[in-house]
Amino acid sequence: MKLFLPFLLFIGFVANAQKVTEYDLYVTDTVVNYTGKTVKAIAINGTIPGPELHFTEGDTAVIRVHNNAKHETSIHWHGLLLPNEQDGVPYLTTAPIKSNTVHTYKFPLKQSGTYWYHSHTMLQEQSGMYGAFIIHKKEEPKMPEYVMLLSDWSDENPHEIERSLHKETDWYAIKKGATQNYGEALVKGHLGTKFTNEFKRMHAMDVSDVYYDRFFANGVQEQEIPELKAGDKVRVRIINGSSSSYFWLNYAGGKMAVVASDGAEVEPVEVDRFIIGVSETYDVIVTIPEVNTSYELMATSEDRMGHASLWLGDGDKKHMEPMGRLDYFAGMKMMNDMMTVGGNMKDMGMKMSLQKMDMNSVMYPELKNQDKHDHQSMEGDMKMDMDKKDMSGHEHHMEMDMEKKDMNGHEHHMEMGKDKGKLVTLNYNMLKSPVKTTLPDKPFRTLNFELTGNMNRYVWTVNNKTISETDKILIKAGENIRIVITNNSMMRHPMHLHGHYFRVVNQFGEYSPLKNVIDVMPMETDVIEFNASEEYGDWFFHCHILYHMMSGMGRIFSYENSPPNPQLPDKATALKKVYNDDRRYFLSADIGLESNGSDGEVRLANTRNFADLEWRLGYDDESGYETEAHIGRYLDNKQFLSVYTGWDFRYRKSDEAETNLFGQTSTKDKRVVACLGVVYVLPWFVETDLRVDHEGKVRLQFTREDIPLTSRLRLWGSWNTDYEYNVGSRYILSKFWSLSAHYDSDMGLGGGIAFTY
Repeated sequence: MKLFLPFLLFIGFVANAQKVTEYDLYVTDTVVNYTGKTVKAIAINGTIPGPELHFTEGDTAVIRVHNNAKHETSIHWHGLLLPNEQDGVPYLTTAPIKSNTVHTYKFPLKQSGTYWYHSHTMLQEQSGMYGAFIIHKKEEPKMPEYVMLLSDWSDENPHEIERSLHKETDWYAIKKGATQNYGEALVKGHLGTKFTNEFKRMHAMDVSDVYYDRFFANGVQEQEIPELKAGDKVRVRIINGSSSSYFWLNYAGGKMAVVASDGAEVEPVEVDRFIIGVSETYDVIVTIPEVNTSYELMATSEDRMGHASLWLGDGDKKHMEPMGRLDYFAGMKMMNDMMTVGGNMKDMGMKMSLQKMDMNSVMYPELKNQDKHDHQSMEGDMKMDMDKKDMSGHEHHMEMDMEKKDMNGHEHHMEMGKDKGKLVTLNYNMLKSPVKTTLPDKPFRTLNFELTGNMNRYVWTVNNKTISETDKILIKAGENIRIVITNNSMMRHPMHLHGHYFRVVNQFGEYSPLKNVIDVMPMETDVIEFNASEEYGDWFFHCHILYHMMSGMGRIFSYENSPPNPQLPDKATALKKVYNDDRRYFLSADIGLESNGSDGEVRLANTRNFADLEWRLGYDDESGYETEAHIGRYLDNKQFLSVYTGWDFRYRKSDEAETNLFGQTSTKDKRVVACLGVVYVLPWFVETDLRVDHEGKVRLQFTREDIPLTSRLRLWGSWNTDYEYNVGSRYILSKFWSLSAHYDSDMGLGGGIAFTY
């Protein structure tokens, strides 16, 4: 008996102790072939995506990451509430995992739901480092359930994608058939729309930045799940693990009941479709309606260039009708009305928030047929508001109509009315938490974040500053933080907060839903609130479009009086590595080799600074030789204005003395000078370059590059006050090569090839 009592106590202790669930993840360099081309990738346990990790709420997770690759890596546990040093952001919260080492993560699981994991090192996520992380409730209803992990894939090296985005390449739009060139505008009756668009210094409309070769669900384009029968209700845990793609979800078997978002439960809401932002998760319950039928759950990329599907059930396949191509000129026309020449959003007098007004819906062909009147009414309301708001002081009918419909559980005016049969599309105002989510009864500290950016140079910022250009935001443990987020850019931004849930303040007040990602649409203002419930550490808040984050779109929340992080003993050096992400320089080049000579430019640039080398080389002294080198800096938020200094060497054999437009002796045939200049981008992307050299000579030059006559045929030209001019054209053959021809006032007419990098 004396031995039996301690034994019972020991058994009771073991029964009540936390269960330890362990996984070993092996990171390896690999190659894949999804398109007929073999390219490099990164796999976890030999697969892309990595293995699904399943746990039960209350478990202690022990995960050993074996880095067998030739580079350092990391794993971030997206959406999990865990100790700061386990969060997995290299050099900010956690030590990077060096090649041929093992790093052990260990943390208790204080929540349940659908989450995922991915590398937070450079661009490794795009190369395959991601997987599902599912935490089951201790007692959850018996129901078939499946994971649908969405992703995007490009055969192109992610670092080349990133460099190309900073180069302002049009190649991805060419691949998508979305250049919105002048020839297409003329044919479609939108020539004025295109002129206005370029007058306001906006490039062609797009809803995503990158052309992708494939879109996957669980690593394949189609996956069949036949072991379901008529009447079955199925829970599908949908994770957007892509690097930069949003997806539309549609189900051929009828409506979907949304029951959770970002791992947190919501009251079931039935919808026909919804869009899932980059890094968001949604749990939906669908029904298998009929016997001997397989129903398609289709995820279509927002740019409608591809899709991936789950087939639920066994039998004849019931396909979801593919989503039609976007009407980009309709979107361009609307955006023209919303933007100023200065590149800012106009105050339209509309309180846009919570995805209730999808400005892109004017481009959706599936809505034009059934909701044409609504779109015309919306455009009229917008125009009326711009004309009358200042006099009346009232907001227009459209916004009030939206609010009424939202309160009744209906979708916004732009996509549906109250007529039976209209599509019901999910928005954040429809999400209601099953329990109160109010924060502790304390004062709030309010922060205002404006999402800003420059699509021309691919610079993405918060309040016009990158992560490295700002200090950490100090917060106190236990305080309430309210963030008012306004999107003053033309792109959506899925903003993710590490290590915390926030309330998305909506119509349900105390029952506003909890999320850790909020998709902020163009022109929207959203309010989120969170309690600083952790005790210490630095926590990342950033756009989860991978290439936006890497350009610096984010902030770091830092708890005051945090203890030293033993994983990062040299905190200052570690933080410099974090800041280096948005300080990197990117190389680009345009080099022509033609029968009359060679023109070219090589440029190295980062967020604010640039250095370039230009040349114009004829084949003889009569054609001349010129080379210039500059270093400079962009000055304004939109980066239309820059200054530079440098030198200019020029020689051309000539016996005539000429004067420039200002009456000065022209040095266009012979000069060796230092110079100082200012460049400003005028409407229609005309680059104005005013400079003075150390001899007091002034030159003003106007240049327009890359006029899209057709998808692949581009025109360009320049003129300066030394009476030098040239005009030319290029026909784009591939991303890097073009056929070219141009006439130069010094070198004459020539043709050849051009290399663009």
